[in-house]
Amino acid sequence: MPQPLSSKENSLFRQVIRNYEEKQYKRGLKAAEQILKKNPRHGDTMAMKALIINSMGKTDEAFALAKEALTADMKSHICWHVYGLLYRHQKNFEEAIKAYKFALRLEPGSPQIQRDLAYLQIQMRDYQGYVQSRTAMLQAKSQLRQNWTALAVAHHLAGDLAQAEKVLTTYEESLKSPPSHTDYENSEALMYKNSIIAETGDYQRALDHLDSIAKHNLDRLAVLELRAEYLSKLGRKDEAAKAYRALLDRNSEHPEYYNRLTEVMGLDGGDTSAREAIYAEYAKKYPRCDAAKRLPLDFLSGDDFREAAKSYLALMLDKGVPSTFANLKHLYTDSFKKETLEALAHDYVKTKEAQSEGEAPTDGELKGTPAGLYYLAQHYNYHLSRDLTKALEFVDRGLGLVPQNVEFHMTKARIWKHYGNTRKAAEIMDQARNLDLKDRYINTKTAKYQLRNNETAKALKTMSLFTRNDSPGGPLSDLIDMQSIWYLTEDGEASVRNGLIGLALKRFHAVYNIFDVWQEDQFDFHSFSLRKGQIRAYVDMVRWEDKLREHPFYTRASLGAIAAYLGIHDSKLSTNGVNGSPNGTVEDEAEKKKALKKAKKEAQKAEREAAEQAAKQDPNKPKAAATSETVKKDDDPIGLKLAATNQPLVEATKFLLPILQFSPKNIDGQVAGFEVYIRREKYLLALRCLNAALAIDGANPVVHEQAVRFHREVVSKLGSLPAKVAEVIKTEFTALESSTDLKKHNAEFLEKHKDSAPHVVSAVKIQKLLGEDQTTCEKGLFGVLGLKSADWEPAAEALGLLLQWRSSEAEKFKKAAQETWPEVTLFSPPPPAPVTS
Repeated sequence: MPQPLSSKENSLFRQVIRNYEEKQYKRGLKAAEQILKKNPRHGDTMAMKALIINSMGKTDEAFALAKEALTADMKSHICWHVYGLLYRHQKNFEEAIKAYKFALRLEPGSPQIQRDLAYLQIQMRDYQGYVQSRTAMLQAKSQLRQNWTALAVAHHLAGDLAQAEKVLTTYEESLKSPPSHTDYENSEALMYKNSIIAETGDYQRALDHLDSIAKHNLDRLAVLELRAEYLSKLGRKDEAAKAYRALLDRNSEHPEYYNRLTEVMGLDGGDTSAREAIYAEYAKKYPRCDAAKRLPLDFLSGDDFREAAKSYLALMLDKGVPSTFANLKHLYTDSFKKETLEALAHDYVKTKEAQSEGEAPTDGELKGTPAGLYYLAQHYNYHLSRDLTKALEFVDRGLGLVPQNVEFHMTKARIWKHYGNTRKAAEIMDQARNLDLKDRYINTKTAKYQLRNNETAKALKTMSLFTRNDSPGGPLSDLIDMQSIWYLTEDGEASVRNGLIGLALKRFHAVYNIFDVWQEDQFDFHSFSLRKGQIRAYVDMVRWEDKLREHPFYTRASLGAIAAYLGIHDSKLSTNGVNGSPNGTVEDEAEKKKALKKAKKEAQKAEREAAEQAAKQDPNKPKAAATSETVKKDDDPIGLKLAATNQPLVEATKFLLPILQFSPKNIDGQVAGFEVYIRREKYLLALRCLNAALAIDGANPVVHEQAVRFHREVVSKLGSLPAKVAEVIKTEFTALESSTDLKKHNAEFLEKHKDSAPHVVSAVKIQKLLGEDQTTCEKGLFGVLGLKSADWEPAAEALGLLLQWRSSEAEKFKKAAQETWPEVTLFSPPPPAPVTS
């Protein structure tokens, strides 16, 4: 039982709680010490002291004191509540829930404990527990609308739509007087109820309910959109058409409204003239509307398309709209439309050049002839119509007219990127940046190109022009705080190419942690959204969070981390702790040490420059307020500890599992899964990934490699595997028969795909694996150079294989590749070192 305190000490204890809530931690600590002088074993005071010192950054000390408080008073709900709060602070939500439940047994009527437990239950998606907690909270305070809405949300997320609707209806019926028409919370709750009715599939009832609440609802747009949708699903086409026309009158640029209007009018089939008439009507009604002129290009064909495209292209290029090509490039999947747009752009340029002969355009203006040249440069740079020589020609013609135009410089940099010349691409993008030093977009684009050219220090310096550099960690720390995922991912990939595996892992882990933060950040919205009445947005957020790691950037960073850990495992870096690329000669070790030393110097230089910049700041400018939290010093700035892990495959699995769960259709994720599980000798999981990859793309060359490797490694071991495992493998591994001659199978694969460079490289890798003579394999890789292809990446992979095999032919291959692809930076000799006096 809690120890009794005198009235004076009771007053002090209340002061401790108040000081904690107001973040006056030193005062609270002083008051707690006063109580503990007279009552050294008072559990509640010890618990509150633990909570305060935890807020001051002393987590380990706080946990020790909280455990001591529990020892002193096991039956105190305050001690258990504090214990739960400490676990919640550590993001250990499972243990926090256990502690809260203990506290609730001791004090069933505590609204604060019940509320904290409910928030953790929804955070952990314990919907049944959340329903129970919300029911208890409603019974305790039934006069609060928030409690009714929260219980409805709990039932809704748990899948019980009928009960969720019933809860909301019960509250509405309990009201003695109707809410004000300007009551936002009531308006949102009614719309939320309507969305629940619609989810049940009863659209007639949803429409009737919507009509009953529409008059005074504050979200007018949502009412109009839902009404149109319900009418459409109920087959009331004329009324739905009228509703979508009303929406178009509100916003004539919304493409979905046009699509839905033509759909309900039955014009989404082959009647193109009637569909065109709809768009022509709105183009005439709203002359400045772009969508009504552009969208018909999606379905028009033949001469109708040519005429509409000519009119639209001329209008956009006359205006000088830079996004014209971006708006039209989706049409390039149709070869006729692609060729027509190309011809129209050429005609436009010829016409404009004839009209403006002898006239010089305003410097930097992207209208008329320059706009046409810009479109053609983008056209020939696009992957579906790529001709980089012509693209470069049109860019240079454009720069002759408008030499200071940023867009032309950026496009020129992109062209060189597609050539494979990352060095020149980065230089030209930097020239574009210098034309507009106040533009954050071009600044970040330049940094990205510098990272692609493996210039990590230069990229960080470029990014520092738009970051807060007065923070202790300099610009990189600010980029991490700002959760700049694209930069961290690109920097990690550049570090891999530079041989700094530890530094790469540091960046990939930073991305992983950012997604964890996004997962945890929803915690505050469990209370905020209910308090503000934003229920529909809250439910959408919860559902979005459930699929958070579907994000392409998570997949990309995780695949980079998995590849790095596989490299560490394969080169046995986990035993020697070397931070570098997986090679083992003395020369390589020297290179690794040199790269490490360079990375350390660059990091120190960046920090020093940031400190100097902060020192130069205006002394009259107010400094950032000091926080109570101590800034944590990074004890592994370049990732040496990460690269020295003894369990690289376990670490790789941590990154892998969310990809397999949330992006099962991503073939790169399934390929990575196979690589991890085959090394961990988890053959059933490896087979599952292999079968999934085969289902996605059975002709993929890497999948061919993995099927052969699985057959070679696993089929021979079937006798030594558990009977059930062997039986599943025999049943599920259907890519190759158990009696297949692997050399013959690989030869047939090579013959079938002899004109595809990626397939040839994969076939040669399997030849080497199956014991083929290295000279023969090297000859096979040289065959890649003979294939007429603009794609140089298979040759880059072939060069990497030759280097990995310690082949004496590597340098010869590199020179031959340079002759085939003279612009590719990877095959070119490094630039000369700058001359220093």
